[in-house]
Amino acid sequence: MSQSQKVAVLGTGKIGEALLSGMIRAGWSPADVLVTTRRPERAEELRGKYGVDSVTNAEAAKAADILILAVKPQDMGALLDDLAPHVADDRLIISAAAGLPTTFFEERLPAGTPVVRVMPNTPVLVDEGMSVISPGTHATEAHLQRTEALFNPVGKTLRVAESQQDAATALSGSGPAYFYYLVEAMTDAGILLGLPRDKAHDLIVQAAIGAAVMLRDSGEHPVKLREAVMSPAGTTISAIRELENHGVRAALIAALEAARDRSRELASGQG
Repeated sequence: MSQSQKVAVLGTGKIGEALLSGMIRAGWSPADVLVTTRRPERAEELRGKYGVDSVTNAEAAKAADILILAVKPQDMGALLDDLAPHVADDRLIISAAAGLPTTFFEERLPAGTPVVRVMPNTPVLVDEGMSVISPGTHATEAHLQRTEALFNPVGKTLRVAESQQDAATALSGSGPAYFYYLVEAMTDAGILLGLPRDKAHDLIVQAAIGAAVMLRDSGEHPVKLREAVMSPAGTTISAIRELENHGVRAALIAALEAARDRSRELASGQG
């Protein structure tokens, strides 16, 4: 994607700033990146860190070729009301708001405006995110490629049909929280077993990193990797038996179904 285009990031919280920093690291000139903020002190902070200019929503809509909307879902309607009178129909709109379908934007913007929906997750903050991408009615292959070029510097991207976005949100968008929850529980178990908290934490985090790299790089099915750890009548199979006896697998499936259902509720406007 040509970096002579201008991009505006509207909403510079954690996700918005992560995308901004990724773009700068990827070689974007600060002169080609605009931001919008609610507070003047936040604008000064971003200007000092990245050299980018802070503008109004209307100015961003007029000047930028690509608008990345990274505000909270409940604030999106008001933002679109600000933008709509100033957005040309050749602008690419990228939404990073959970639960909102592309039709939400298409109905509020000029007819024919291309919209791409993206569900990033918080590891974008350390350039290890997963951003799930779906095209709206008017988004073309070129629009998808431009979106991928913006999100690739902060992790990986994956295209899915928009009908699969709620499932992707349950798995990937919310996914890091499940792992943190598991690490928290395992750390507590380590303390119960007699380890100091810091040592239990370090052991579990490194085990998680190593397991994730093996899953990513080996190409092996997780069952095969798990079986490689287990020996007959050993410690691991005893632990796995207890997990199965307590219904952990069923609980995880039910939890992800609940997350998917909540994403659908948000999409339908149920707060």
